[in-house]
Amino acid sequence: MYWEICGKIKDAEMKHFFTFCALMIFAEQAQASSLTIPKFADETQSSGLHSVYAGEWRYMVGGGVATFDCNGDGFPDVFIAGGENKAKLYINKSKRGGALKFVETQSGAEFAHVTGAFPIDINGDGITDLVVLRSGESKVMKGLGNCKFAEANKEWNIDGGDAWGLAFSATWEIGNTWPTLAFGTYIDRNFENSPWGHCTDNWLLRPSAVGAGYGPRIALTPSYCTQSMLFTDWNRSGTPSLRVSNDREYYEGGQEQLWKVLPGQAPTVYTQAEGWKFTRLWGMGIASADIDGSGYPAYFLTSMADQRMQILAGGPGKPAYNEAEFSLGTTAHRPYAGKDQRPSTGWHAQFEDVNNDGRYDLFIAKGNVDRMPDFAQKDPSNLLLQNEDGKFSEVGDKANMLNFDEARGASVADFNLDGKLDVLIINRHTNVRLFRNVSEKLGHWLNLRLENAGSNHSGIGAWIEVMHKGKVMRREITVGGGHASGQLGFWHFGLGDDDTGEVRVVWPDGTKSDWPDVKVDRFYVVDQAKGLTEWLPH
Repeated sequence: MYWEICGKIKDAEMKHFFTFCALMIFAEQAQASSLTIPKFADETQSSGLHSVYAGEWRYMVGGGVATFDCNGDGFPDVFIAGGENKAKLYINKSKRGGALKFVETQSGAEFAHVTGAFPIDINGDGITDLVVLRSGESKVMKGLGNCKFAEANKEWNIDGGDAWGLAFSATWEIGNTWPTLAFGTYIDRNFENSPWGHCTDNWLLRPSAVGAGYGPRIALTPSYCTQSMLFTDWNRSGTPSLRVSNDREYYEGGQEQLWKVLPGQAPTVYTQAEGWKFTRLWGMGIASADIDGSGYPAYFLTSMADQRMQILAGGPGKPAYNEAEFSLGTTAHRPYAGKDQRPSTGWHAQFEDVNNDGRYDLFIAKGNVDRMPDFAQKDPSNLLLQNEDGKFSEVGDKANMLNFDEARGASVADFNLDGKLDVLIINRHTNVRLFRNVSEKLGHWLNLRLENAGSNHSGIGAWIEVMHKGKVMRREITVGGGHASGQLGFWHFGLGDDDTGEVRVVWPDGTKSDWPDVKVDRFYVVDQAKGLTEWLPH
C-alpha cells in the first residue's frame, strides 16, 4: 500500500515525507513478516474438476458454487454453476490429508442457465436440499440422499419466478418449522440494449399456514438489481434482518437495503430516521464476521473500485454502520500485482481463518465484469491475513495463489479434512481453479457441525463461540451472502498455538449450551439435545 503512495512522490524537497514513507513501508513489511503465511498448491488439473462458467451478457455476473456433503461421508462435495453450460455436481473422493480429487456424478440438478446455488435442509429430514438460481425459473431441489435430487417447486408450492436470479437467503422465523426464503433478482432480461432502470422485484416466501410448503410470493419492493442478500442478526436480538446488496450500475434512485422481517408482519425497510445510512455501491457480495470480538458482525461488501468493511457504530439500538478506516487494509481497491493499476472488481468474499491463528482472514474473488476499460483487466483475487492488531495484509502472491482468472463465486473449505482450509474459485470463460492448503506449520484447529432433530436441522441462525486464551471467536451460522455461492457442513475455527479450547453454541431459540472443554485438531458434532460428540472421518 505505502509503496504505491510513496512511489508517486517526486519532489526532492519532501525529504521528511520520504522518511515517513520509509518508516511506513518498513512497518508494513514487518507486520506481514510476523504472520504465519499459508502455502497453497494449484491442484486444478489433477483434481478432476472441469467446469466453465460460460455465456455473455446474461452471465457477466453470477458463477457460484454450493459446497456441502451430499453423501454423508463428511467430505464437502461441490455443485458448480455453468451459465450457458450445464451445472455439474462433483463428489469429493479425496483422502484425508491427501491430494484433492473429485468425480462428476449425475444428480438430477444438471440444468443449464444456472448462476449460483445454496445448500439448505428445507423440510428438516436431515438430507440437504439445493436452491438452484437461474436465468429463468429458479429451482428448489429436494435432497433424496446419496447425491440425488428431485425438483420440489410444485410439491412445496415454491414460486421460482422467471427472472435473472442471483441471490438467496433463508431464516427460520419464530414458531415456524419451515424456513422463510428470500430470492434476489437482477436486470429484466428483456432490456438487454437499455438495461438501466429495469430492475426486477425480489421476493419472500413464507411457510404456508396450512400443511407443508409455501404461501404466495411477497414482493420486496423497491428492489434495486440485487446481487447478494443475507439474513443476519446484526444486533443479536434473536430476530435476523435481511441485508441486501445492490448494483448501482443499473438501478435508478436505489441504495443498499436492510429489511425488517418480523414474524406475522409485512417486511419493511429500515430508514435513515432509524439509523440506516444511505449507501450506494456496485454491490456484488456480502461477507460477515465478528472480526474484532465485539460480539456483533461486521459486514464486508464487495464492489467495483473499492470494497467496504462496515462496522456497527454506537451499539445495537440502530443499524448505523461506519466505514472502516483505510488503514485497516481491507479496501482492496487496486490489483496488488500485475502492474494494472486501474480499479479492482470484487465478487465473492469469505471470512475464514486460513492460517489457524485464531483470527478471521479474508478471501476476495476478483475479475473484470466484461472487458470494462475503466477497470483492471489483470485483477488477482485477494488473500488478506488479519494481524494481531486487527489490520489486514495481502499475502496472495506469497501464499502461491496469484493468478489473473476472471473469478466470480468461490468456496473456502476443508476439502480433504486435514484442518487446513483450501480454496475453490469459479471463473468466467475458463475452468475453475482449486488450491490445496499444503502448509506444514499452522496453528491448531476445530471443525464443528450443528445438528437438530427435525426443524432447522443445521442450526441456521445459531452462533458458535470458541474460546481460547481468554478470547472468543464467534461465527453466525447463515444461509446466503457471498456471490451466488453458499456452503453447509463443518465450520472451521483456528486456535493458534493453544492446545485446549472451549465451545459454546447460542441456539436460534436463545438457549445457550455450557462451555465444555474440547481437544484440538478434532471434528465435533453439536446436537442441541444431546450435546457435543467427537466425529471421526472415515
